[in-house]
Amino acid sequence: MKTPLSSSSSPAAASSSLLRRARLSPYYFFTLFAFIVFVAILYTEDFGCIFNRLDDSDRLIRRSTPPKKRVKLPFSVGGTPEACDVFDGRWVWDKENRPLYEESECPYIQPQLTCQEHGRPEKDYQFWRWQPHGCSLPSFNATLMLETLRGKRMMFVGDSLNRGQYVSLVCLLHGLIPEEAKSMETNGSLTIFRAKDYNATIEFYWAPFLLESNSDDAVIHRISDRIVRRGSINKHGRHWKGADIVVFNTYLWWMTGIKFKILQGSFDDEVKDIVELSTEDAYRMGMKSMLRWVRKNMDPKKTRVFFTSMSPSHHKSIEWGGEPGGNCYNQTTMIQDPSYWGSDSRKSIMQVIGQVFSESSFPVTFLNITQLSNYRKDAHTSIYKKQWSPLTPEQIANPVSYADCVHWCLPGLQDTWNELLFAKLFYP
Repeated sequence: MKTPLSSSSSPAAASSSLLRRARLSPYYFFTLFAFIVFVAILYTEDFGCIFNRLDDSDRLIRRSTPPKKRVKLPFSVGGTPEACDVFDGRWVWDKENRPLYEESECPYIQPQLTCQEHGRPEKDYQFWRWQPHGCSLPSFNATLMLETLRGKRMMFVGDSLNRGQYVSLVCLLHGLIPEEAKSMETNGSLTIFRAKDYNATIEFYWAPFLLESNSDDAVIHRISDRIVRRGSINKHGRHWKGADIVVFNTYLWWMTGIKFKILQGSFDDEVKDIVELSTEDAYRMGMKSMLRWVRKNMDPKKTRVFFTSMSPSHHKSIEWGGEPGGNCYNQTTMIQDPSYWGSDSRKSIMQVIGQVFSESSFPVTFLNITQLSNYRKDAHTSIYKKQWSPLTPEQIANPVSYADCVHWCLPGLQDTWNELLFAKLFYP
C-alpha cells in the first residue's frame, strides 16, 4: 500500500515525490506545470498581501523611529509641543491675573522704572498677558524657581535693559523670602540679590558691549563716541565664571550709526590703533567673542546660557500711523498690526545673531522678545520716571522731547520676558 502524503508536507516535498514516482512518465512535466499554476492561482493574493505588509511595516518602522535624542538641558523638567513657538502669539487682556506684583510691593525697582510713583495716570499697560498661538505659557512658579536656584548663581549680563529684566525677576521672587533673609547690594558693575535661606544669588553685571569699552563705568557711561576693544571679553568674563544660569543681552549701545570704532590694542596705549567697522561686523565680533568665552568657560551639562534679543524702541510714531514728530509719549494702547516692525530694531542685526548662533557648538537658548515687544508702545516709562537732570522749561513745554522710549515700566512688559525665560528654562 502506498503511504499517503503527510498533511504537514510542503509543496516542494510533494513535487519531489511526484518526481520520484513519475520520473519516466510522459505526463510528468504536464502534471508538475499544472500543480505550480494551481498553487500560484490559489496563493497569489496572499503573497501580494504579505509583501505589501512587509513594505508597510518597513515604512512604519522608519516613520515611528524617533529622531536622534537630544541631550536633556540642565534644569529642564518638561517640554512644550514641538510645533509651539512661544514667541509667536498675541497680547490678551487679563485683569484678573495681572500684574504679577505691585509696584509699591517691590522695593528693588529703580526710580527710573517706577511709573506709577512718578505720576503715570493709568495702569492699563500692566494688565496684558502674552498668549502664544500654539500653546499656553506655563505659569510662573516662584517656588520652583527658588528651589532650582538653591545653592546656585544666576546672572544677568548686559545693559540697563537687561538690568530691568533682572529687577523684574527679583520682584517676582522676593515676596516668598522673609525680609531678614534677603538683601541687595551694588559694588561697581556688580549688583547681587541674596536669598540667604536658599544660599542663592541673582546677580546683574553691567557690561553694555560684553567686551571692554569706554562705557564700562556703571554710573558714568554716557559717552557718545563709543569704542570697544577687540578680544577683551575676559576683562568682564572673569566675574561671570561659576554662574549656573547666565542671561546675556547687548544691542542698543552698538547703534551709533553706520560705522563703529574698534580698538585694536589697549586703552592704555598712548597712540591708539582704532579701526572702523560696519555696525553689523562690529556686532558679529562681539557675538563671536561671547560664544567663544561661553564654550571655554561653561559646562553645557551643568550650565544654561540664554541670550535676550534686541529690545525695541518707539521713537517714531509715524511708523505706526501716528502724528509726525511724536513718539511713545502719551501712548496708552498697543500696536495692533501683527506684522509691525519698527525701524529701531535692525533686522540686519537679527540676521547676524542667526548666523553666528547657528555655528555655535554650545547650546544657547535664544529669547526672542523683539516682535512681541514691538507691539508695546504703551509700556515705556516715557516721562514717568526719575530724571537724570532737572528739566528745562523747553522740555517741560514739550514732553515728547524728553520721553524715555527705551526703558519699560515695572511691573509690565519685562515680567513677560521672565515668563518666557521661565518657560525655556524648565520646558525648552
